[in-house]
Amino acid sequence: MQLSYTFPEGFWWGSATSSTQIEGAANKDGKGKNIWDHWYELESNRFFNNVGPESTSDFYHRYKEDIRLMKQIGHNSFRMSISWSRLIPAGRGEVNQRAVSFYNSVIDNLIDNGIEPFVNLYHFDMPLDLQNEGGWESREVVEAYKNYAKICFDLFGDRVKKWFTFNEPIVPVEAGYLYNMHYPNVVDFKRAAQVAYNTVVASAKAVEVYRSLPFENGKIGIILNLTPSYPRSSHPADLKAAGIADLFFNRCFLDPAVLGKYPPELIEIIKEYSELPTILDGDLDLIRNNTVDILGVNYYQPRRVKAKEYTVNPESPLMPEWFFDRYEMPGRKMNKYRGWEIYEKGIFDILINLKENYGNIESFISENGMGVEDEERFIQNEQIQDDYRIDFIREHLKWLHKSIEEGCNVKGYHLWTFMDNWSWMNAYKNRYGFISVDIETKERTLKKSAQWFTEVSRNNGF
Repeated sequence: MQLSYTFPEGFWWGSATSSTQIEGAANKDGKGKNIWDHWYELESNRFFNNVGPESTSDFYHRYKEDIRLMKQIGHNSFRMSISWSRLIPAGRGEVNQRAVSFYNSVIDNLIDNGIEPFVNLYHFDMPLDLQNEGGWESREVVEAYKNYAKICFDLFGDRVKKWFTFNEPIVPVEAGYLYNMHYPNVVDFKRAAQVAYNTVVASAKAVEVYRSLPFENGKIGIILNLTPSYPRSSHPADLKAAGIADLFFNRCFLDPAVLGKYPPELIEIIKEYSELPTILDGDLDLIRNNTVDILGVNYYQPRRVKAKEYTVNPESPLMPEWFFDRYEMPGRKMNKYRGWEIYEKGIFDILINLKENYGNIESFISENGMGVEDEERFIQNEQIQDDYRIDFIREHLKWLHKSIEEGCNVKGYHLWTFMDNWSWMNAYKNRYGFISVDIETKERTLKKSAQWFTEVSRNNGF
């Protein structure tokens, strides 16, 4: 067959997920509580249809079946995360040997099936005992994370060659400390700034530890949701607004992780409002000397902004939105289930930016996907006909291919996600998987997109 788009040899085809979202067994085999288990107990009504993290998609018991399905649909790589509170129930101290056995078996099963494990250490799931000490606001918790990272490297680093310190570290900052969408539901810019800063320090410490160990051919990186900030117009006020949005949501992690330093413009803004975090001696050297080897890029939607329409209420809590308004571009293409704009070229713009301004760091698309509600509507012949997902992936891959032609150092594409999973407050409202999961029976069924992706992976193009 004639392929219009062929990808480089060895391209990573696969998907991504996280422990809390698929494992289930939330209270089994010695796992400690994390903030999601706790918050669900406190306020189950804040989760769609009151569905919590207790059983989710039951990967904990069904991982062998799931890994066989991954192989069947053409995965050569898969990103998972380790549950800190499963491995070390109190966050520090005793290691749970049943968790070690589970993760060893998952990693070995992946490798036996020709699927490379990409392992992420932290995906929004702070152990409850450590959150009670202040979570990422606490430097003691940063040290506990460093020790947890070393334990993971020691246990699994002989087989795992792609490590990631954090997934979307901006999300706990925004959702947990600014916008009241995740536990601990704080609205406080200064505390948010401290959480963001301490996360950067924690990431650098994990990188430093990994590099001190004798692993060959291993790489350590971070996964960032890079959301391009597009100004409404070329008016200087709109351009300034987009630049500030970019500082707050992208460059606050991208610059220290890849360049080893913070953008001076960001420091200036935070200083002007007296919200700078506490910085300890040696931190800035640590950040400068421990930049990442590889960058995962999560991309779902663009951020469109314009200059403020109205003056801010000076009594209100400081927010990024003091400096810009969100802008809805007329005629935009939408995923109406999520209320998110679909803008495929964003993936190209991100990668060109990495090439031009971040040393063309080795990268891959670590998440991209489309959540749709009530997918049962699209069942024909006992299969969900998710042509909308196939279109979504294909159009993003075209722009990804174009970025490779332009010389961007991008090595793979992982869909969010392998199978329908539990999605935080949204629970199972929107489905993202190649594979459908029946919440009651946990039965797995391939969607049409899974078959399409199998061909793409097999042909290394389409």
